[in-house]
Amino acid sequence: MLRIWGRISSINVQKVVWCADELGLACERIDAGGAFGVTKSAEYLAMNPNAIVPTIDDDGFVLYESNAIVRYLCSKQPTALWPDDARKRADADRWMEWQSTNFTPVMRDAFWQLIRVPLDKRDNAAVERSREACEKFTAILDARLANSEYLASYGFSPADIVNGCAVHRWLNLPLERVRRPHMERWYAALKSRPGSRQVTSLALS
Repeated sequence: MLRIWGRISSINVQKVVWCADELGLACERIDAGGAFGVTKSAEYLAMNPNAIVPTIDDDGFVLYESNAIVRYLCSKQPTALWPDDARKRADADRWMEWQSTNFTPVMRDAFWQLIRVPLDKRDNAAVERSREACEKFTAILDARLANSEYLASYGFSPADIVNGCAVHRWLNLPLERVRRPHMERWYAALKSRPGSRQVTSLALS
């Protein structure tokens, strides 16, 4: 059975859990990271020397890095999520890289300050800088989704899963946002998918 180490409040764990649900994969999730600890243990470090989550063990195959895990799970069996055509995969893959290198990193300060930092210690200037940076990227998402039902041209893909996790976080932060009607339509469609239920039902923590 697939085993997933990581707390469900982690956006990177959410990607893997959503993907496994989407594919109908039986799995066991073990709380790790944050208040749960575990990641500094010798057993965990032997699997993942970075001491972060998620890590998976799929019948003896150990893998870390969330987007790599999502790609691996999608490629294990023939699926419309990850087609054989290299150009179609690259179309989805660029949006996965965009999420991990552009959108989620600039959201970090807004999320951390508004959700994890006590009110009396909050850095409001950092929140505002983060919010402004995020607006640039949500505008890019909205423009893409104005002409496409999903991020990849071939349909629902891993790009929607990983960016769906990021947009779930963005739309639930307690701050004012520019309305992005195409992005919001897309997110509503993702939220209606049974595979998203463990992620899109979560409050931020």
